[in-house]
Amino acid sequence: MSQPLEIRFASLAAQLSPTTVVLAASGPLFGSKAADLDEQSGGFLMRAAAAADFSGKARQSIEILVAPKLACARILLLGTTPKMTDLDKVHLGGRVLAAIRQRKCDAASVVADLPELSEAGAVGLAVALAEGAALRNYEFNRYRTTLRGDATGGEKSGDENGNGDGRSALKTLIVHTARPEQAAELYCQRSAVAEGVLLARDLVNEPANILGPVEFADRVAALTKVGLDVEILDVPALEKLGMGALLGVAMGSARPARVAIMQWHGAKSKRSKPLCFVGKGVVFDTGGISMKPAAGMEDMKGDMGGAACVTGLMLALAGRKAQVNAVGLIGLVENMPSATAQRPGDIVTSMSGQTIEVLNTDAEGRLVLADVLTYAQEHFKPRLIIDLATLTGAILVALGKEHAGLFSNDDKLAAELSAAGEATGEKVWRLPLGKAYDKMIDSKNADMKNIGGRFAGSITAAQFIQRFIKDTPWVHLDVAGTAMDSNRTDISQGWASGWGVRLLDRFVADGYEKPEKGEK
Repeated sequence: MSQPLEIRFASLAAQLSPTTVVLAASGPLFGSKAADLDEQSGGFLMRAAAAADFSGKARQSIEILVAPKLACARILLLGTTPKMTDLDKVHLGGRVLAAIRQRKCDAASVVADLPELSEAGAVGLAVALAEGAALRNYEFNRYRTTLRGDATGGEKSGDENGNGDGRSALKTLIVHTARPEQAAELYCQRSAVAEGVLLARDLVNEPANILGPVEFADRVAALTKVGLDVEILDVPALEKLGMGALLGVAMGSARPARVAIMQWHGAKSKRSKPLCFVGKGVVFDTGGISMKPAAGMEDMKGDMGGAACVTGLMLALAGRKAQVNAVGLIGLVENMPSATAQRPGDIVTSMSGQTIEVLNTDAEGRLVLADVLTYAQEHFKPRLIIDLATLTGAILVALGKEHAGLFSNDDKLAAELSAAGEATGEKVWRLPLGKAYDKMIDSKNADMKNIGGRFAGSITAAQFIQRFIKDTPWVHLDVAGTAMDSNRTDISQGWASGWGVRLLDRFVADGYEKPEKGEK
């Protein structure tokens, strides 16, 4: 959806673009290349920094125009955070792009160089900056037939709701580093993950009249071109499997349900048990007969954020040729009120054979997950299962938009995801499960009911899902506060965040990929 941005890597000796970003540490202190530029200008950069009270601290910036004896027409000095983590560097890349996009230029350079960095450290900085820039570059503008022009004649795409920021005609970002070839090679891995994030954002941002269950499934089917094996289950297939819980949700819509299955075979042994990722894909949720209030209902186009994440993750794993076997499954339905819709009080039979009394048709995502989780376990015998769903408003009450809620039957798995969340900034917070909560969903008329009452709504939803897990390490992530209308960050400025793709890719990379023979 975004204007394409070409990211290239060049040596520190290569010619800089007319618009160049130079990084400074507290002091300010420049890396070797920036120090050379300052020397060439007769110390002009340092004098300009001192005159502007620029100390090189994080989020400080100044612009220097037409510095003496330098070919660059414009130099932007950006401050940095001391002892940056990889995540800090990625976010710095987002700030670099934002600073450039406020100027009118079609190409720009950023010097990936800071004091006391080793060559390897400089390469890592370059790759992280590129990733952050790629993520920040995103905006959803497919349906805008005109873009507002700014005073300089450049195109400006931000709006009053903070979707995007001022955009120049930037087409190329050149990252200058000590080892450009090595940086380019490493960035291939990171760019594949970024592409997965952007796909997830696109899917969540699409309006529901464009992206129904069938259309979503069609987009998944197109991913065979990146090496995924894809299977789409239609309504007759779902009926044959006995997916009564999922199909019950879809009864009120004229648009038929689908289940999409994506497989990536990247492990050395094709018989290696796969990791399994399951996503809730309610393409629009009116609440069904238990109708939601009108205010804010338009946001329910994003009730498929879990499915979008799983799809983006599978693209990322295939794109970087992850050394793991993985399966992504998404249940795609639309929850609508009509003469054929499921009613409160209906009892449905899930694929597992367990019966469910549907007391509230707006608690529909757990019904979709119940059947897809059963299918995943019966057909793939996975090593572990992680499901993601924009499941409950209660998780927003508990955690706001800072963390996704994590529920698990496995301490090790929960700890691994927490560590991946800290590393990527896509944080999770573990909440409890237990028999006392489980009793809240017992039903007098069926094996269970789909709501547990007013209290502990996110927990009782997770307890419901756990009833469909059999002897498999499992995590449920409630992403209602993080997948859509989430907090704006340096690398995510729009309504859809693509949350979870980077988290789960890091989780896979850190704990479940086998290195090639001879590698450490």
